[in-house]
Amino acid sequence: RLKKAKLRVEKAIKEKKIFAVQGPYPIIRRLLRARGWVERKLPRKSRPLKQQPGNQKKQQLGNRAAGGGDKQGEAEPNTRGTAQPSLGTTEPLHDPWPHDKNNKGEREDEDEKEAKEQCSEDSDDIHDLMSFLVQDQVPNFLWTIRLSNIDRELLPRIEVVNRFPQLYALCTKEGLCQSLQNLPWFEQVDLNTFFPRCYRLGLMDEQEAFIEDFRLTAARSLLKLALQKVVDRPVGTEQRPKSDKVPGWRRSHVSHPMPSAARLRSPLYPQLVEEALEVCEQHLGVLGHQDIDRNTPSPCRTCIAWDRFLQEYYRVAHEGTRLVVSREQREQCQDVLRRLKEQLPQLGIEGNLNVWILKPSAKSRGRGIVCTTRLEEVLQLAQSCTGSSARVCEWVVQKYVERPLTIFDTKFDIRQWFVVTDWKPLTVWFSRDCYRRFCSRTFSLCHLEPARHLCNVSIQKRYKTLQPDPRVPLDKIWSNTQFQAHLAQLGRADAWQQVIVPGMKAAILNALRCARDHVGSRKGSFELFGADFLIGKDFQPWLLEINSCPTMSPSSAVTRRLCANVQRDTLCLVLDRKDNPTCSIGAFELLYREAPVSSCLSVGLQLEVTGCSLKNP
Repeated sequence: RLKKAKLRVEKAIKEKKIFAVQGPYPIIRRLLRARGWVERKLPRKSRPLKQQPGNQKKQQLGNRAAGGGDKQGEAEPNTRGTAQPSLGTTEPLHDPWPHDKNNKGEREDEDEKEAKEQCSEDSDDIHDLMSFLVQDQVPNFLWTIRLSNIDRELLPRIEVVNRFPQLYALCTKEGLCQSLQNLPWFEQVDLNTFFPRCYRLGLMDEQEAFIEDFRLTAARSLLKLALQKVVDRPVGTEQRPKSDKVPGWRRSHVSHPMPSAARLRSPLYPQLVEEALEVCEQHLGVLGHQDIDRNTPSPCRTCIAWDRFLQEYYRVAHEGTRLVVSREQREQCQDVLRRLKEQLPQLGIEGNLNVWILKPSAKSRGRGIVCTTRLEEVLQLAQSCTGSSARVCEWVVQKYVERPLTIFDTKFDIRQWFVVTDWKPLTVWFSRDCYRRFCSRTFSLCHLEPARHLCNVSIQKRYKTLQPDPRVPLDKIWSNTQFQAHLAQLGRADAWQQVIVPGMKAAILNALRCARDHVGSRKGSFELFGADFLIGKDFQPWLLEINSCPTMSPSSAVTRRLCANVQRDTLCLVLDRKDNPTCSIGAFELLYREAPVSSCLSVGLQLEVTGCSLKNP
């Protein structure tokens, strides 16, 4: 066994096939082993990966070859007892696209047979032995969950690494918000066509911009409420939840008592609709650049008493107060909203309840997210971060998509993978594989609880017993094939290829172009990203966030297959294409490759000024 291990190690060293894996990636480990790679195992407890001194290593190797044990007990780590999940060595990898069933079955049988042979031939003992024999080798390939766990002196010597440094500008909510604000410098594209309006609360100028946006949105929402037909209940009301106690959900900062009967009967401010119309007319003038020479504050901020207006709007939108509108006012509302629709790409997703979502800047998996409909709640939270460092804002506030496309009245989002293999020149690969994540309760804007509004798997797993609709799977995950079949049932089978996919590709590319100058570029590195999208009722995709190092832990049968496939395809993309540019890369397709820019050599150039001096007249 030692002789066999030495032969395989020598071959791996010669072919530069030494790898290291840090994190829960059993699929990556199994795929690389099947390719003939030898693993240098990482220490337990996420200790930094360091080179072992040569003399000490030679002494330990001699003891092992002589049949003796390792006295320190650390040179031969056993990872079988760690917290890394195992998917088993006999599970086949499935192709991302449907093919002939017979061929698919034969292929799965061959994969399973090969995996079993590999498992029987290579037990964990021989892998531990080979890992021991390469402890003094620098890995040629590293797949890690975070770069900070890797020794700084060793990291630059590793040829291929699956992470880029300094991804703050792309993979944090504040960083993405800031980066996309610079989009006009890179592309003639309106940010508001694919990214819901977003503000950093830690910056006073953006906080002021949010306040103005909130007020204007309230005015537009009031016009929409004025056009709604009153049937059995007042405009803008729904059945309220029976209880405010929701497990795992942060309650609003400001309590909202139920309105009394006297308050419901009290008349509204008579000029409420007229003020909303005036504000929207003023806003249309701003959008038409009619205020280009104005030095005074925006008329949208000063034309009405906003505190009174918002309180009256809350009564109509959230407390069930009736809104009486004349025919002339209804016609004016229709005309103003029609003109606003031509200027505001997000008018269709705003709804009429003015819901905003607050997100911690640098947290993931839905932690700390709050939905609110009140300006005072947002400002109360902003006070806690206004005085913090200007470099890091604790919270961002973003317009909530009130009119999303739902499936069986249930909200869902899309996790879309893509890979960046180079930043200079920018090279991006788009995966045709993706999956949908469902909420656990039916969608409702009067129940702002996570079970209805946050599609994160880590959030929805708290509600395993809830089932919004019998047609929604128990694991609340859909594949691409299932979603496209649903679109076909809606009569919009073309929406996926003609609207959704092009929209997602454009949004990803715009975000990458804006962030590229602030990302640490390293030749030989690559990264698999996971972008989250929400789909509007018009099938337009809206980018929510971009995640670095997306989870590969399966939460369902669909993700077990797709996560294994995307890891396999990523390895083909970054390893096989080096030697064979025409090799199969699975579900990946080239999204964008920037044309190389020739650099201007400044070394050794002789510059001179030619011309003649000016003569005095």
